[in-house]
Amino acid sequence: MIFEEQKLKGVYVITPKLNIDKRGYFFESFRQKEFNDMLNCEFVQDNQVYTKKINTIRGLHYQVKNPQGKLIQVISGTICDIVVDIRIGSKDFGKSFKVLLNSSNHKMLYVPPGFAHGYLVLKKNTIVSYKCTNYFAPNDEYGIRWNDSDLNITWGVDEPVLSDKDKNLPLLKKQKTLPKI
Repeated sequence: MIFEEQKLKGVYVITPKLNIDKRGYFFESFRQKEFNDMLNCEFVQDNQVYTKKINTIRGLHYQVKNPQGKLIQVISGTICDIVVDIRIGSKDFGKSFKVLLNSSNHKMLYVPPGFAHGYLVLKKNTIVSYKCTNYFAPNDEYGIRWNDSDLNITWGVDEPVLSDKDKNLPLLKKQKTLPKI
C-alpha cells in the first residue's frame, strides 16, 4: 500500500497495490501491521453505510471524549469525502481537504482523531465501509453544518439530501465542544 500524507497533517490517502489478470483483480484492503507502522493506530469497529440517492450528504461528524480515527473505503459507487481540521490550537484549524473515493480507484482515506468527517454521495446505491479506532459513543457525537460559510467547502450541490439531525447541526463557531491538540 502507498500512504500519502495530505496537506492536513495526519490525513492520508492510501492506494492499495492491485494485482490484475484476465479474471479481474485482487488487493489487500487492510493489514493491521502496516497501519500500526505507518499511522500508529488500531481499529476496533467496522461500519458500513448504504445510500440510495445521489446528492446525499452524511456529516460533518466527530467525537471528542472518545475520538475516532477512520479508514474510509467505497465498496460500490462514488463519494466526495471531506475532512475538516477542528482541533483547537492547530495551525490548520477550520481548513478542509477533499478527495474522490470510488469502487474504481480503490483509494482509501485515513482521517485521524480530532477531525470532522463527512461525504457527498455521487452515485446511486453507494456503499461505504469504514473502520474506527474507537467505538461509537452516542453521547459524545457532535457535528458541524455542511454549508457553514466559514469552512468554505464547495460541495457541488445546493439542495442535498440530509438527515434531520444533519440539517440542524450548528456552525463551527457555535460549537461548545471541540477537540484540542
